[in-house]
Amino acid sequence: MLKILDLVGQVAASRATILITGETGTGKELIANAIHAYSVRAEHPFVPVHSGSVPPDLLESALFGHVKGAFTGAVASRKGYFETVNGGTIFLDEIGELPLGTQARLLRVLETGEYIRVGSSKVQKTDVRVIAATNKELLESTQTGKFREDLYYRLLGMPIQMPALRERGNDIILIAKHFIDQFCNDNNLQKKYLDVEAKKKLMFYSFPGNIRELKSVVELACVMSDSEEIKAEHIQTNGQSNNVLQTDSLTLKQYTTKLIQHYLDVNNYDVLKVAQLLDIGKSTIYRMVSNNELKLYKNSDAAIDEQ
Repeated sequence: MLKILDLVGQVAASRATILITGETGTGKELIANAIHAYSVRAEHPFVPVHSGSVPPDLLESALFGHVKGAFTGAVASRKGYFETVNGGTIFLDEIGELPLGTQARLLRVLETGEYIRVGSSKVQKTDVRVIAATNKELLESTQTGKFREDLYYRLLGMPIQMPALRERGNDIILIAKHFIDQFCNDNNLQKKYLDVEAKKKLMFYSFPGNIRELKSVVELACVMSDSEEIKAEHIQTNGQSNNVLQTDSLTLKQYTTKLIQHYLDVNNYDVLKVAQLLDIGKSTIYRMVSNNELKLYKNSDAAIDEQ
């Protein structure tokens, strides 16, 4: 995340179109907002548009505007975001959901800075930065004809990949504490904290909904806890885990070993990556491997084959 924030500072100063990728709930809109806030456009509007939640005909009108009579219900002309946000930033979330016709219009804006209102023939000029985001594999969509290949490569100039929450190690606990403090302050509740078992439960859950899901889980936990302590029983998840054993009654050393082994397993036994994720030294992992506390293979048979 520190590398991503450094990248935010670098790309904010440019005029380049940016594509932010990552699973749902990883904070793509927050990063887009940060890029805008650190750019020369910060004094102008930042407008998020969630492409998948707007009907196609209304989406084109929202982006490019329309003239009176352009379609049924267009009783008056209307300016679109590319006109009203001039000088600012438009964040196109779920860009993979854009209809092909809208994709063509967007490509023209990105390449020429020009657009035409729906139902008009007059060319308009705009100076808007586009930041796009997707939780889909757009390259696969180009191969199936659902996404324009030329638009894909036009967006790919400045890619930012957001990591899943389960890849962020102890960030899970730090972010949970932030949401707990925020929720308690907003709702005039006594300050609450996570006990050891609650932290374990959060760390060993896969969070398919990422940060958005974590926020919901800890806010519910705050409501369910009638004391300052949030316990494991207050952490309500959908039951998914990262395929690790139950952590009840483990010693700290056992818990630490299981945690490191789990991160090795899900990160293809990349020692450097795991050391960075958990903020520990590589030598610690190698020492535990030499003491047969950890394995760098999926099973013992694989170790024999490798030898």
